[in-house]
Amino acid sequence: MIYLVALSSALTIGLVVMLVFSAVPVRARGLKARIQELELDGLFSADEVAKRSRQRSHLRDLLQYLGEQMEARRADWGRTRQRLIHAGFREPRALPMFLGIRLGAVGVMTFYGFLLTRAAEATSGIIILMTVVGAVAGWVVPGFILSTRVSRRQKEIQKALPDALDLLVICVEAGLGLNQALVRVAKEIRHGSRIMTQELALTNMAIRAGTPRSQALMDLSERTGVADVRSLATMLIQTERFGTSIAHSLRVHAETMRTKRRQRAEEAAAKTTIKMIFPLALCIFPALFVVILGPAVISIVQTFSEMG
Repeated sequence: MIYLVALSSALTIGLVVMLVFSAVPVRARGLKARIQELELDGLFSADEVAKRSRQRSHLRDLLQYLGEQMEARRADWGRTRQRLIHAGFREPRALPMFLGIRLGAVGVMTFYGFLLTRAAEATSGIIILMTVVGAVAGWVVPGFILSTRVSRRQKEIQKALPDALDLLVICVEAGLGLNQALVRVAKEIRHGSRIMTQELALTNMAIRAGTPRSQALMDLSERTGVADVRSLATMLIQTERFGTSIAHSLRVHAETMRTKRRQRAEEAAAKTTIKMIFPLALCIFPALFVVILGPAVISIVQTFSEMG
C-alpha cells in the first residue's frame, strides 16, 4: 500500500506539472532568439523539441475535449468566460481548457483523497468524506488560481493607469490626436507595465480595423474589468459626444487618478497597524514572554522547591 501511495503521488505531481505547462503560454520566442544569439541552437535537438510539443498538444487536446463536453451541458458560461478574459485568456479555447483542467483536477484529487484514506485504513465514513473533500478541492483550486491572476492583473493596470493618463495628457496637449496619443502611450509605457501596453495596443488595433473609438474604449473597459478604466472610457466617450476639450478633461481626470492613488496608499498604510496585530500576538509576544518571564518562573519554582 505504501508503494501504491508513492506511485500515485508521483503520478499526481507529474500530471499537475503537465497541466500547468500546458495551460500556461510558453514564451519561446525570446528564448529562441537568445539561444541563436549565443550560437547554442545546435545543442538542442529539433526532434526532441517537436516531441515535447506534440505531447503538450495531445494533453491540450484532451483537456479541450473534456471542457467542450462540459461546456455543451450548460448554455450560460458568461461569468467564467468574463473572468478568463479579465485574466488575459482571450482565446476561443480558453473556456474549454479551463473546464477541462477543472475536471482533471477533480478526478485526480478525488482519487488521491480516496487512496490516502484507504492507505490510512480509515472508516468508510472518513473515506467518503475525504473523497468528497478532494473533489471539491479539485473544483475550487483552479477557480481560486484564476481569481488570483485576475486580481494581480487588475492591480497592475490600476497602478499603471495614472502614469499612462499623465502621458496621454502630455501627448494630447502637445498636439497629437487621441488615437495617435494612445499609440504613443502604448509605446512609452511598455517598460512600466507590459499588461497596460498590451491592452492599449489591442485598443489601437481595433480602432485601425474600423471599430468606432467609443466601442473600442468600452471594449477596453470590459476586457480589464477595472473601474478606473471604465470611468476613463466613459469620460472620453462623453467628451467626444458633447464636443468639449479632450485635453482639459484628461487633465482633470488625471488629477483625480493621482488623488485616488494617494488615497489608496494612505489606506494601505492605515491598514498596516491592524494587520500587524496577529503576527505580534501569535509569533512575537509569546517568544518575548518566554525570554522575559522564563528566568523569573524558573527562580520562583526553585525557591518554592527549596522551601518545601
